[in-house]
Amino acid sequence: MCKANDESQSLLLSSKPTEVEILDSTLREGSQARGVSFTLNSKIKVALELDKIGVHIIELGWPGSNPKDIELFKAIKKYKLENSKTAAFTSTKRKGIAADKDPSLNAVLDSDSDLVVVFGKSWKQQCKTVLKLSPEENLNMISETITFFRKHGLDVIYDAEHFFDGYLEDPEYAIQTIKTADRCGASRVVLADTNGGMLPHQIVVVVRKIFNIVKKPLGAHMHNDSGNAVANTLMAVLSGVIHVQVTVNGVGERVGNADLCQVLPNLELKLGIRALKSKLPIEQRLRGLFNLSNIVYEASGISRNPYQPYVGLYAFTHKAGVHVDAITKDCRTYEHVSPELVGNKREITVSDLSGRSTIVKKIAEELGVPLGKQQELVGSILNDIKEMGLKDLELDNAEATVYLILLKNLNLYREFFKVSEWMSVAEGSADSSRAYGLTRVNVKGKIQVEGSEGVGPVNAIDIALRKTLLKNYPELKNVKLIDYKVVLPEISRDTASIVRVLIEFTDGNSIWRTTATSKNVVEASISALVQGLDYYLQKSRSKNNDKLNPREDFYSIAKDFKFR
Repeated sequence: MCKANDESQSLLLSSKPTEVEILDSTLREGSQARGVSFTLNSKIKVALELDKIGVHIIELGWPGSNPKDIELFKAIKKYKLENSKTAAFTSTKRKGIAADKDPSLNAVLDSDSDLVVVFGKSWKQQCKTVLKLSPEENLNMISETITFFRKHGLDVIYDAEHFFDGYLEDPEYAIQTIKTADRCGASRVVLADTNGGMLPHQIVVVVRKIFNIVKKPLGAHMHNDSGNAVANTLMAVLSGVIHVQVTVNGVGERVGNADLCQVLPNLELKLGIRALKSKLPIEQRLRGLFNLSNIVYEASGISRNPYQPYVGLYAFTHKAGVHVDAITKDCRTYEHVSPELVGNKREITVSDLSGRSTIVKKIAEELGVPLGKQQELVGSILNDIKEMGLKDLELDNAEATVYLILLKNLNLYREFFKVSEWMSVAEGSADSSRAYGLTRVNVKGKIQVEGSEGVGPVNAIDIALRKTLLKNYPELKNVKLIDYKVVLPEISRDTASIVRVLIEFTDGNSIWRTTATSKNVVEASISALVQGLDYYLQKSRSKNNDKLNPREDFYSIAKDFKFR
């Protein structure tokens, strides 16, 4: 068994290229994903970031299919791309029409792109049942289309759609299609797993058989329907492919494509294959990856995947006490690469599963306060946190709440304000609704009362509270709520629900979250809201200090303090 594995690995590594060419299709294939919508400005922003990181080719869109894509081709000409070429995407010419009369093909010429990606059929069954073409007609369409573009001086990448399905059903015909593309002048022949159903061993077998049949370099375009798009892409490269098509975050048709954010670091960091046009050393080439991923999430309008390998917010987050203790001694024990290599960072999660090492490391990293494991204070903090876990207060994603807990237990907390009372009244009818909020706040020893009207009770309290605080702390005008969630962890026997509220804030530069629980959703919401504003003041008012150290003017808090 081991010998067979060694032989298989040797066979793969013998054909492993030293460099590959990356084509990113986020702006074309990614826009086909359900729920994704790119504006023109966001497309330009993504394209410039792809150029910055150093991908070889950016597939901007399908000018013959989507008028919005024509706008992008025109707009991108205003910018000078340092590393990337632009590509237009199109199908082979239509049945029964000459190539030079086909509007879609002429739209590619009008786009003034650097090169063109042409997709054609490799699966005889699809030619018959979908396009109603004879096998010969399909071959002629491939030939005429590529010849047309070559006569106009365009570099042509040929995407053999459904190649693996076609090959497994009728290998002779599938090979005919890519030989035709090769003969007519395509510079790369891309084997596409369009259905995304192939497994890695199938990719190896097919690519190795095709490797010597086509003279031009081979490429790979993998979909993720079987969850193997990244693995299939890597196995294709190890089998000799030197052109790889990917999308940022794997966005694409159905469940998506091979994720650039996984393919790139696996190629460069794990396999030693150069995959970017960048002169930077390996330690620096991928540091823009985390930022690129976030830009595409923001531009596409879909939620971030915090568990995404390499670039997810939780990719290098440690929660279990055993894990945290180990990484304080040797990061390699629970991190396969350094997070900084991809622009990410290590995070320590404080929860009811935490051990003493977690608390010690969190305090040292967040507050700059050295604290030995044997300090009695560590045990006190742990007890508080574990008690909160029993009350369904989930701290995993509420780092601001944890920060405040640590400050208060360490006597480093500074009381900038205290909400002593609040009141909220809501009224409504079939046609309209209103809410009113009233707050009594102690700021610097003075009681200040403000009222306001809002779209709901929490919003009304928020406006009233800010009226008071902005007079004393104008920097709070930067703080915005960007997410608000209410979760029902448990329903008691008397039908009263314990609700958990999670609020996400930003000041335009950073993001933080707070949490609180109560049987009263407004009370829990206000507690989380107050924490979020308090956290910002604790951070911003202490930012000029190198480290937070105990000072006489810092208030302490009773050890039995609990967030509700």
